[in-house]
This record gives sequence, C-alpha cells and structure tokens, in this order.
Amino acid sequence: MNESHSELPFNTTTNYNSNSGVDIPTELVSEEEMASIEAALASASSSLSSSTVAELVSEEEMASIEAALASTCTLPSSSTASVLVSEEEMASIEASLASTRSSLSSSAGPAICSTSHSHSQYEFQRNARSIQSITLRAKRRFSFCTEPSDIEDLGSLRSNQKKKSRVADSFFHRFRIKTGLFVGDITATEWCEKKMEFLLLFGQRRNTEAMKTGRARHAKLEEEVVKKVDLHVKSDEDAWAVKLTNFIIGANQLLLDGLTRELPLIGFAEGVWMVGMVDEVRMPVTETDRNPILVDIKTRVRDTLPAEPQRRNGRLQLMCYKYLWDNLVADSFPSKQFFDFFTLNPYYILSKEIREITAKSGFPVKTLDDVVRCYRNICSKLSPAKHELLLRYEYQKDNSVLGEDRFAYDSDWLKSQIMSCLEFWLGGREANCTPKEERWKCWFCQFSSVCPTNTNPDSTQGPITDNLNSTPS
Repeated sequence: MNESHSELPFNTTTNYNSNSGVDIPTELVSEEEMASIEAALASASSSLSSSTVAELVSEEEMASIEAALASTCTLPSSSTASVLVSEEEMASIEASLASTRSSLSSSAGPAICSTSHSHSQYEFQRNARSIQSITLRAKRRFSFCTEPSDIEDLGSLRSNQKKKSRVADSFFHRFRIKTGLFVGDITATEWCEKKMEFLLLFGQRRNTEAMKTGRARHAKLEEEVVKKVDLHVKSDEDAWAVKLTNFIIGANQLLLDGLTRELPLIGFAEGVWMVGMVDEVRMPVTETDRNPILVDIKTRVRDTLPAEPQRRNGRLQLMCYKYLWDNLVADSFPSKQFFDFFTLNPYYILSKEIREITAKSGFPVKTLDDVVRCYRNICSKLSPAKHELLLRYEYQKDNSVLGEDRFAYDSDWLKSQIMSCLEFWLGGREANCTPKEERWKCWFCQFSSVCPTNTNPDSTQGPITDNLNSTPS
C-alpha cells in the first residue's frame, strides 16, 4: 500500500467510546467486596424485618453498609482481575436497598418494507473502487465514576432542591461532563427513564450473546471498507484529535467512494455536547443529488420485525444523527466552547503518531486547533443529510435483511424528545417510569424487582435479558 498517497481516505476510531446501546461503563466488583456487601445488606435486612427492634438499623450496621458500598467506587486498575456482578447478586443488592429505603421513609411511524434491497434512486454506489484504509484505535480510556449511591443519596433523588444545586448534581454533570451526551443515552432514556437512572447508579447491564453477535456484525461491516491499526494516545487532546480525524477521513471517503461506515459525529445540540456513531453513510448515485443517506443497522435474534416501540426508538436514533450532521455542515461547531467545555488546550502538540497519520492522509496538522480547523473545513464541503432516513433490520443467523424502514425526518418531534430527555439528564425532574401500555418492557429488565412499577415484589419476573429479540447498533 502506498501510504504516502495524499488522497487515501484513512479512517480512525477510538475504542473507549462506543455508541452501541447504552454507553455506560461496566461496574466491576471483586468477590471479596461482593461478599462484604451481601453480608452487610443481609444484616440490615434482618434488623429491618423485626418489628420488635427499637432501632431500624444500628450505627454499626449502617457503617458496614456504607463502607461496603463505598468500596465499589474504587475500580481495580485492571479489569481482567475483577468479576462482573451476577444478575442474582445484583437482584439481591437491589432488593435489600429497596427494603431499607422503604423502611427508613416509613419511619419518617411508517410501515416497514419486507423487501431486502431497493433499486430506487437512493441506491448507493456498490462498486466503489477498492481502497486500503487505516483505522486508528486509541488505547486510552476516559475516566468515569459510576459509584453506586448510598441510601441517603437514593433518598435525595426525590428531594426538592434549588435549580442550581440540581444542575450541579445532575446525571449529566456526574457522568457525562468529560464525554458529552451519547446518542445512545437519548435512546435509552426514551426507552425507559427509570431504567436509565438505575443503569447510571448501579452500572452497565451484562453483555448477552445477542449483543456480542450484533457488535461482531457491525465490526465486520466496518472492516469491509476500512482497515484498523492500533494507535496509543497520551492525553485528552490526542483522544479528541483521533475522533475528529476519524470524521475527516471518513467524510473524504464518502466524497470519493460514495460510502463510509462507523462515522463519529460530534456536535453541539440544544445547549449540550452530543456524540454518536452512525453505522453507514451513503452517497446517492446521481450526480445531481449530493445529500447523503444516513443508515442504521439493527440485528435481530429472531427472524421477525420488532414492535413499534423498538422501531420508534431506532427512528429517534437516526434523527439524532441527522440533527448532528446538519448542524455540522451548517458550520455550527463552536470551537471555543468545545475547548472550554472539555478543558482542552487548542495549542497542544499532538503525538508523533497522529501527526504522521494525518500527514499521510493529506491534511498535515500539528496542534488540536489545526485538527478542529480541518474538521470544520471538511464539514463545509458536505451537504445536509437526506430528509428520508433508513433503518435496516438483519437476521443474526445469516445476515439476511428482514425489512427496511424508510421514514421522514421530523424535526419538531425530535426536538421535543431531546428536550424531554435533557430535563431528566440536567436535573429538571425525576425519572419517569415507562408508560402502562409499554410495561411489557419490564419483563426483560434487570431492575424490575426494585422498580416502582413492580406492585408485587415477591412475584417471579420474566427472563432477565434486555431486548430479547434485537441488539443495539
């Protein structure tokens, strides 16, 4: 491969930020810490169940509970040395916390097409010339803090506070201040705000086989148009430079070859920074139509199409991508706010590896500010995304297409969804539970035993798997 060719469209991605499903770091707890938690909670539960005891929880027991919960905040330096909390253990912890909290408070769209591929004017260029592209996969991870809240913290979620205090202690400022809000956060919040709250407080859901298969499929699709190469980054500035470079080279690939995949979008929307990863962007075949088509691919365990709430959730995701895309091509990327919000030095000298890769890609840069300028320049060469968006469903068993949902962008509906989501994320209100007509979602939720919607805590719940029939992109 002639890497010195200035027109080669390289592609770059980072492995510390994925938009698959809900982008929340997995909480790791050692076996010793789990044993300590279980013992403390069992002790507290025993004390609370006795109606003859004068004190609900003794000072020693409360101290033990707080110490056990606090210990989970300290994540091991190596994730391979720890184990994930099992579903049974999590259910036990949640049930105990719910019991303790209760006792303390008492004392005080469009139709889906069945055809696999359309030969309409939106058919993308299938015979794009063969290229060899490079993906930069950053080894550095952003630091997150997903500490479980203690009993007092859980209670404070329902207290009335001043607006300034709510914003400072909001989920956005606690969990997304270094990364921005993921598009996956918006779709997960639309699915069920209460579940989103539990995920933030208690950690990521476990990966199912269906989720692993879906991610493997997306990785294979990406490899069809890009080739990955590892890249080590040393700072936040390097990490963001890699993300922006990813978009620059992916956009060049779209303009040259009519197709790119796994393209990161970073923009400022409704007063917050938002990031996402669109599965596929196609350029129409006709020379007169230069409005790209945004595509999202969902894989399904069963050879059936999803229910309407799932289709609605997928439409919301694609509309968010178009919203970010259109803002970028309209030159609405506020550079100064970007540097200030993420506390970045625009004149930071990027690592040698990044400078070499960008030079071979045709846009030599030295500082993060140089990358941002190139980012805004390539955005100015792009057109707004097509008004019609495409959601494609594939059968995991053989990757056959189950159906395609082509639907129109609805800016009014999208903004209302984003604003409602931000009310929750910015502390404007408490989390709402899923509406009654969609309570079937609770049968597949790992937090159903402690959710306020569960009126019979002793009842046996359905299978503890999230989204049984499909996987997030």
